[in-house]
Amino acid sequence: MIELHDVALSFDGSYLFKDVNIKFLPGNCYGIIGANGAGKSTFLRLLSGELETTKGDIQIKKGKRMSVLKQDHFAYDRYTVLDTIIMGNPRLYEISKQKEALYAKGELTEEEGLLASELECEFAELNGWDADSDASRLVQGLGLAPEVLYQTMDSLAAKDKVKILIAQALFGQPDIILMDEPTNHLDLKSVAWLEEFLISYEGTVIVVSHDRYFLNDVCTHIVDIDYNKVQLYVGNYDFWYESSQLMQRLIKDQNRKNEEKAAELRDFIQRFSANKSKAKQATSRKKLLEKINLEEMPASSRKSPYVNFQIDRELGKEVLTVENLSKTIDGVKLLDNVSFRLVKGDKVAFLCENENAITALFRILIGEMIPDSGTFKWGQSTSQSYYPKDNSEFFNNNDKTILQWIGQYATKDNVEVYLRGFLGRMLFSGDDVFKPVKVLSGGEKVRCMLARMMMKNANVLIIDQPTNHLDLEAITAVNDALIDFKGSILFASHDHQFVQTVANRIIEILPKGIIDKMCSYDDYMASKN
Repeated sequence: MIELHDVALSFDGSYLFKDVNIKFLPGNCYGIIGANGAGKSTFLRLLSGELETTKGDIQIKKGKRMSVLKQDHFAYDRYTVLDTIIMGNPRLYEISKQKEALYAKGELTEEEGLLASELECEFAELNGWDADSDASRLVQGLGLAPEVLYQTMDSLAAKDKVKILIAQALFGQPDIILMDEPTNHLDLKSVAWLEEFLISYEGTVIVVSHDRYFLNDVCTHIVDIDYNKVQLYVGNYDFWYESSQLMQRLIKDQNRKNEEKAAELRDFIQRFSANKSKAKQATSRKKLLEKINLEEMPASSRKSPYVNFQIDRELGKEVLTVENLSKTIDGVKLLDNVSFRLVKGDKVAFLCENENAITALFRILIGEMIPDSGTFKWGQSTSQSYYPKDNSEFFNNNDKTILQWIGQYATKDNVEVYLRGFLGRMLFSGDDVFKPVKVLSGGEKVRCMLARMMMKNANVLIIDQPTNHLDLEAITAVNDALIDFKGSILFASHDHQFVQTVANRIIEILPKGIIDKMCSYDDYMASKN
């Protein structure tokens, strides 16, 4: 379906990757992985034709239609949702508009009548008569009401625009689908629906994602961008990860054995090269030593931050009591008589169709927002640390360097050596610490916020969507840290594996009250089906 022959891409004389020879075939889903900056999105842009190769060529089988998940959420603001989705098949949309223009004229000339007939035939071949119902099924699968089809795009919230652009990419049975981070900002139910759609899809899917569960569930192959190479592996993400770890261990073991053998040979040569009776053996061992190849392990572009949440003191039994909390914002009732109790050891994942409700609850509990009614009380032994979904107020228009910024939250003496060591573990090394925080990338800001939380040594963590903007290595580091955390956690996340492995309790916020169950996420979802 798509073939790459000796493809290379360079910027300013430096190769992002080269010597790429890969075939992408129908019926397979290919997950593109790599560290931030490795070139994942750039690779997709090459495949879509948006970028030209520096060397080599990319061939797409003639007559095959490619659909690309658009990233500009404002590009279709003046169109209806239905038109936006149908634009996923440009030829069908073009025919629809041509038909409308012709029939608007009233009586047609013979030439126009012939054109209308040809358009109707092609419209039928492209399943145009099913376009509205197909679009309706897509939006409903993604958790939106069918009535949304007749709204304009500019009337939708940002998260709903994302869903419409996904529907556009899936519309009309394209032969090839390219998607860059399709699960970003999708709720867990929508992600599950998208997984099912792609699993049953018969074409070629090529997707960049930081969602490990998604990659495991959907992908038949992994394309790893690292060491300035693009390499294809059969299997899902977990299979690739275990295989890559095994390969690294084998290389290390072989290098260790080679080094031990080389050391023995060097020692023999040194001891016996001057001994006439051993000179011949020494010479032969010298030749053998020259043949030993100590394979250097390439330095991967992947780096994992060190995330570890320590607690200042042990929690008592009582952690939090919430009674009849209610909150309305901009006329929308987000919380209605919400009540629950947390005890030591609870790690609670919060679910809600309207994520603003979870954010409102967290902000009330941390003291940033006042409820309309109801009360909450933290246990006497608790200390809280909050990770907000929107961290812009911490960085926008802030001229502080990273070093100065983190120094505000240091619990120890503000010693530069200590702070530099701390930041180094969060992947800010050397002169990076002098970078102004207002120019940081999304991932860098998240690492700063995590560092801030770690410095507080709180025994209760309140975390709102922590995996946004992080790469797979950082997500895994945060995930493992929360699994090991000795305190209690209240959190919300779109990452299925994150929720499944951290939470021992699920609270779903409903229009009235909550559902509260002591179980894993998978068990909770199974109980609802």
